Amino acid sequence: MKTSSDNANSYTKSIICQILESVTDPEIPVISLTDLGIVRDVKIEGDQVEVIITPTYTGCPAMLEMEKDIYNALKKAGIEKIKVTTVLSPAWTTVWMSEEGKRKLEEYGIAPPNPSNPEDIACPQCKSKNTTLMSQFGSTPCKALYKCEDCLEPFDYFKCH
Repeated sequence: MKTSSDNANSYTKSIICQILESVTDPEIPVISLTDLGIVRDVKIEGDQVEVIITPTYTGCPAMLEMEKDIYNALKKAGIEKIKVTTVLSPAWTTVWMSEEGKRKLEEYGIAPPNPSNPEDIACPQCKSKNTTLMSQFGSTPCKALYKCEDCLEPFDYFKCH
């Protein structure tokens, strides 16, 4: 790890991305912003690091918290000049999520998105596909609420888009 006397010039994009792996989603603390595909790019110009992010939904209430967490992680690593830029275009898509991120969601009890067949949603507890949509709106705007008809457990499904 670099010391606080080092500047952004001594960091590579790869090292910055490793630091960002530790920044988790404030609403789903088991998954990093990079696994979610929210971190779109990292740019290093001179002694400034810019992190470009895209929200899962326009108006996501967690964006300010994400920006603060990115800033704090980079500051803790010794980077002084930090810029976090939010871009809305292209719109975020579940295709940007990593397979590791999808696995972490399922282990946490949230059914991961299934872009190839969004109607085929398996219960993250018992893996049954005998599930029913209860509400298009789950605990956060990016999730829907489902119920497993076999184990009878409710669960969130991370919506495809």
